[in-house]
Amino acid sequence: MECTIRPAREDDADGISGVILRALRETNAKDYTNEIIERVERGFSPDAVRQLIGKRSVFVAAIGSRVVGTASLDGSVVRTVFVAPDVQARGIGKRLMAEVERAARERNIPALTVPSSVTAEIFYARLGFSAVRDSDYGDERTIVMERSLNDPP
Repeated sequence: MECTIRPAREDDADGISGVILRALRETNAKDYTNEIIERVERGFSPDAVRQLIGKRSVFVAAIGSRVVGTASLDGSVVRTVFVAPDVQARGIGKRLMAEVERAARERNIPALTVPSSVTAEIFYARLGFSAVRDSDYGDERTIVMERSLNDPP
């Protein structure tokens, strides 16, 4: 079935939250403790996602009416890139990132930064991002990665 990428709407909040929570529990859990996963989950309830939709450029990937992925642009920072575990490795994350990049170019943003999970580091590296430093939030390791939009991916 065809996957479409579009701006998120407020009524997508439940679907976006569900995708994020499933991805955290099923995909990220291999790299992070339960305590870290539970802490991160608290920031992605449907109400929290609704607030993010009002503050950032949030995009969704949908197959039919089902939200299967999300990504957002917050200034020059890529945030909240998640794809439902059952449809990962099908190019959906790459398509979401292309939409984020398109939006950034439209705004004349010269480079993107992404605070990557350990889980997603290889994904971003394949898109041309380079690790610039580690950032630790207590016991949670994040890899800060950057990519110039003047460079080909």
